Amino acid sequence: MTSENVQTKWGQFISLIIVFFFWGFVGSANDILIPVFKKVFTLSQVQSQLVAWAFYAAYFVGSIIFFIVSLKVDVLQKYGYKKTLSAGLILSAVGSFLFVPAATIQSFPFFLTALFTVGLGFSIQQIVANPLAIKMGSPETGAHRLTLAGGINSFGTTIGAILLGIALFGMGDNKKTALSLEDIKLPFIILGLAFIVVAVFMNFSKIENPTKEEEAVIKDGHSKFNIFDYPQLYLGMLGIFIYVGTEVTIISNLPALLHTSEFGNVLEDAVAPFIALYWGSLMIGRWNGGANVFNTSNLVNTALKFIVPAVAFGVIIGANIFAAHDVSSFYIYPIWILLFIAVSFVGGKNAGKTLMLFGISGLTMMVLGLVWPNPEIAKFFFISGGLFLSIMWPSIFDLAIAGLGKNTGKASSFLIMMILGGGVIPLIQGSICDLDGTNPNGIFGITYTHFSYIIPLLGFAYLGFYGFYCPKILKKQGISHIEGGGGGH
Repeated sequence: MTSENVQTKWGQFISLIIVFFFWGFVGSANDILIPVFKKVFTLSQVQSQLVAWAFYAAYFVGSIIFFIVSLKVDVLQKYGYKKTLSAGLILSAVGSFLFVPAATIQSFPFFLTALFTVGLGFSIQQIVANPLAIKMGSPETGAHRLTLAGGINSFGTTIGAILLGIALFGMGDNKKTALSLEDIKLPFIILGLAFIVVAVFMNFSKIENPTKEEEAVIKDGHSKFNIFDYPQLYLGMLGIFIYVGTEVTIISNLPALLHTSEFGNVLEDAVAPFIALYWGSLMIGRWNGGANVFNTSNLVNTALKFIVPAVAFGVIIGANIFAAHDVSSFYIYPIWILLFIAVSFVGGKNAGKTLMLFGISGLTMMVLGLVWPNPEIAKFFFISGGLFLSIMWPSIFDLAIAGLGKNTGKASSFLIMMILGGGVIPLIQGSICDLDGTNPNGIFGITYTHFSYIIPLLGFAYLGFYGFYCPKILKKQGISHIEGGGGGH
């Protein structure tokens, strides 16, 4: 594809990013459901993390099924992007509707089955949508389009946490602390109907199927695909596993951290603003990186790097104020946003360098969150992990599929498989949190729940390493497009 001058196909791209919004909406809904289920079903912290496990394990199972099927018949070649995406949306709709009987019989395993079904649908959508976003225009801005789509995804997570919080607990003077599983039914019925509407819309949209044309163009002579021929891919698979696990574990264990006496005994009905701020942090970073999709002068681009995060932060504050949440403690947070902007300027448009710098920055934030003496400030160091994770997905994806040619589709399904990390890593952190039950004295002068943030610290360390090492691998293979391709900044 010699398409340096190919313009982004905005009409098609806007149709696609609606799907990214849904992934985000449901992702943050999980973070509201975890403390609710923990209380209603009297679960331990590690048991409550089975919510994340069910959802993210579905990505793994769905991707394996997709890969096995693709060995017999190339799904995207035969059915095209639109039909495959629509099938994924319908499957997610079925999962959403399963929340109704699950709430009626008040069964935790049934809820997990419903979430697993939603996640299965999402796995199909992800396999199609990620490479499609990269291909809807010039390869040079592919990672930036994925970042922009990720920004819409994060808008869904920010709004989702607040809307589900209102649905479950009400707002303002009518707010309640008593929990009812009945209140879960209506939001998920609406969500299921929305999935169906978008599936129909998607089927009639003008999204093209570039796979067939690409297959005709790229002939590299390889009939068999071996992951171990591509170190950028297998190290990138571990990168996606750790990235998603780190992203999910920071927030899915945050309600437990805030519930400790050390962090102020914050109750279930009051965690939504913090969840919204975390996912909003990913939105700030992704909106910021997505600005690179537009052809603007250097001056305008630099101005957007400050204006866009300010607008995104305004959206977070505004949505919380609408929901009658007290966000006065959030007004210190722009300090972290400015730090993020500074690091993004240093990273430039180099995927590897950006990933390395953001990995080091995230690691530093986790260290400061562990050692900072004031919990009121320490929690913002942990939440700011969202800022530094924000553009890592497209950076990892971009590096991992570099040089894969016609095997890009297979590589994509392997990478999506690794979303399983979002189910595994929170379980590890949750099991550390549960040590507080047997040893209330904690470790190193802090609770085990606080200490458990060593897990995302280690995650950031690997991600920084991958950003440093992968460009060296690509250079040995004679692949240099990544130097100009960018990872979101």
